[in-house]
Amino acid sequence: MTVRPILALVLAASAALVTGCSAPSPALTADTIYAGGDIITVSDSQPSAEALAVKDGRILAVGTLAQIERTHKGRATTVVDLAGHTLLPGFLDPHSHYISAISVANQVNVFPPPAGPGKDIPAIVAELRTFRDDHRVPKGELIQAYGYDDNAMPNGVGLTRDDLDRDFPDNPVLVGHVSMHGAVLNSAAMKQFGVSAATRTPPGGIILRKAGTNEPSGLLMETAYLPIFAALPKPTAEQELEWSRAGQLLYAAAGITTAQEGATHLSDLELMQRVATSGANIIDIVAFPFVTDFDTVLARNPIGTWGQYVNRLKLGGAKITLDGSVQGKTAYFTTPYLTGGPGGEPGWKGEPTFPEPYVQSFVKRVYDLGLPLNMHANGDGAIDMALRAHEYAAADDLTRQRHVTIIHSQMVRPDQLDKYVTYRMTPSFFTEHAYYFADTHLLNRGQASTFFLSPMRTAIDLGLRPTNHTDFVVTPLDQMFEVWTAVNRLSRGGVVVGPEQRITPLEALKAITINVAYQYGEEASKGSLEPGKLADLVILDRNPLTVDPMTLKEIRVLETIKEGKTIYRAE
Repeated sequence: MTVRPILALVLAASAALVTGCSAPSPALTADTIYAGGDIITVSDSQPSAEALAVKDGRILAVGTLAQIERTHKGRATTVVDLAGHTLLPGFLDPHSHYISAISVANQVNVFPPPAGPGKDIPAIVAELRTFRDDHRVPKGELIQAYGYDDNAMPNGVGLTRDDLDRDFPDNPVLVGHVSMHGAVLNSAAMKQFGVSAATRTPPGGIILRKAGTNEPSGLLMETAYLPIFAALPKPTAEQELEWSRAGQLLYAAAGITTAQEGATHLSDLELMQRVATSGANIIDIVAFPFVTDFDTVLARNPIGTWGQYVNRLKLGGAKITLDGSVQGKTAYFTTPYLTGGPGGEPGWKGEPTFPEPYVQSFVKRVYDLGLPLNMHANGDGAIDMALRAHEYAAADDLTRQRHVTIIHSQMVRPDQLDKYVTYRMTPSFFTEHAYYFADTHLLNRGQASTFFLSPMRTAIDLGLRPTNHTDFVVTPLDQMFEVWTAVNRLSRGGVVVGPEQRITPLEALKAITINVAYQYGEEASKGSLEPGKLADLVILDRNPLTVDPMTLKEIRVLETIKEGKTIYRAE
């Protein structure tokens, strides 16, 4: 945005007409005033405004142009003309995997269209070859890709180690599954990570085998993949700052001013803390240490240091995963998949990631420490486990606000939503599944279950404050596409996925702003444009409340502002 001389003259002329008024006191003089476009406050008490004033990184005032100019414009105030564009609170990320953002710039995008070029196996292999050749990757060096979606492969034939071995006999190759819960490895990668025919499939894990043998065919999921994920190479000390800034710019370019690291391992946290200490963070990051690393993280970070930002990084609470993904057929249900398991297993309902007694013990420990908790649960069987764990751990007071979020909650049942209300839990939904994966869900789970996918309308009508996330890198960072999926619920194949669960554009915006602030317990400082809150802002090229709802995904972020300072501006 630019400062328009005409607007500045109008403001000055208006000031001259006010007789008997002196310049505002320094405490009331704004650093910046935004005007000249639509302002969506996401505040029910004052839904819109003509102007907004910022001072010292916080919102000073919101109101009419005349009021703001008269009370807060001084000689040094910068007046920004929105030029007809739209100002909103910065978007808040309720769930993604920030740590993945710092490495994907050095990986191969194999998402299926429109998010990437991975339409089939030859296209995926071609992208890997191009990356290897363009980057002159030496023999023996690991090549990684992200976004592989087996459900998008023609004729249902998935990528295998053999497909990769033909072109990559000398490089370990790991192609990350779109769920982020697994990967396809070639033979060199299996050797590097110690996977062979002798490797047993752990409880809660999946290792697809070649027909009639114990030889792994390439895909490993869930607990079978966790040791590999933990052993993936990290950036060098020299790369940490550069990669971290690049990752944060991915969020800023999507209008996001607060990001989540949704399953934090100790080494990742220590990397983020080093970057934070250097002062390099341009956005806020909320980290949720994963159950497997929770004890070691807690031992090195006393409980008194949790819940507060230090150099824009805070430990937000704990994270446990109860099942896998619906599209990977690893989500845990109370009824069987209609198409069998990942390897064709009949009567397959999925399996929990951890035994239920372990889950209940962990949840009680987190509650006793007074920490917020994120529980990943996709299938209704996993959600039942989450609710039983809460009932066990919170038996003294089931309804106290503990800031418990059920991440994904995709195939939640109506009776489970009722318990969310009673137990004051937040569902963080994933409506992008309606576009990317609902056609597959219809085959695997049937219409009734799929049409109740991420039921935003029902949740809002029950009085819940649902949030909506990308689960990046499961789907791309594109908040307006996310809004589009919540409003339209249109699948890749053209099916309206549960038309009765569509919500309004304003409700969809709340699910990535003020509702997320409630999820994090930060509603006093973020999520809406109100005096006293942080000046975390985003400027869009159009108003999401007035455009044709089908064009919401075409709206672009022009500028992202963190605490009054621009951190991203579109070319």
